[in-house]
Amino acid sequence: MKIDSSITAVVTGGASGLGKAAAEALAAAGARVAIFDINEARGEEVAKALGGIFCRVDINDEESAVAGFAKARAALGQERVLVHCAMTSRRGKTLAFDKAAGKLKRLPTTEYDAGVQGTLVASYRMASLSAEGMATLEALEDGERGCITLTASVAAQDGQIGQVIYGSAKAGVNGLVLPMARDLSDIGIRVNSIMPGIFATPLMLGATPKVLESLSASVPFPKRLGKPEEFGSLALELARNTYFNGQCIRLDGAIRMAPR
Repeated sequence: MKIDSSITAVVTGGASGLGKAAAEALAAAGARVAIFDINEARGEEVAKALGGIFCRVDINDEESAVAGFAKARAALGQERVLVHCAMTSRRGKTLAFDKAAGKLKRLPTTEYDAGVQGTLVASYRMASLSAEGMATLEALEDGERGCITLTASVAAQDGQIGQVIYGSAKAGVNGLVLPMARDLSDIGIRVNSIMPGIFATPLMLGATPKVLESLSASVPFPKRLGKPEEFGSLALELARNTYFNGQCIRLDGAIRMAPR
């Protein structure tokens, strides 16, 4: 797909971090970009800088998501590209010792459900709603109508202690990719995922210098955290290169996460 001013892209979580980097890469290539996020101040700022539009969207709320797509499409036209980076999750071990109670306590199913909702279910929600709109577009070369990129994580394959929710939910995101790509193949909509390793996002950079140094040293090569623009570059390439379909791609400097 040629990315230019005829292409509209929606980026969830686009107000900061990996989503912002993806939005910047797509806008630099010429696309019209809609930022979906719950941070209104930052989202408006990013959208203004990119000449796009901000839509306040809660990915855990169906009505909010539907309204966001409607607003973006009314302003910029039906999107051909979706990059879904937004998520909510929870942490906790399956069984953990509670000092106050003096016994092992199980991670509540409600906690697990909340994490899966914000990661896996939200990914299905945003991807399927976008695909529904993409299906109405005229086909481009090769019959292509759109490209959906989901964000998984290396934790999908290397889940650490305390990541039973996050790791399994991100594995579920990868599990969406091939069946959804096959579901949408007759319509000409591609589906892929990116599994980022340890990236220098605002959240990660809040760690102490000692922790950041240790994390950087754990990456085989290059020995540093990933740059958000490297994620953005891959998101752009996945949109541009029509032969990428049904793929779950690690972007991690060859790291393999230890148990803890």
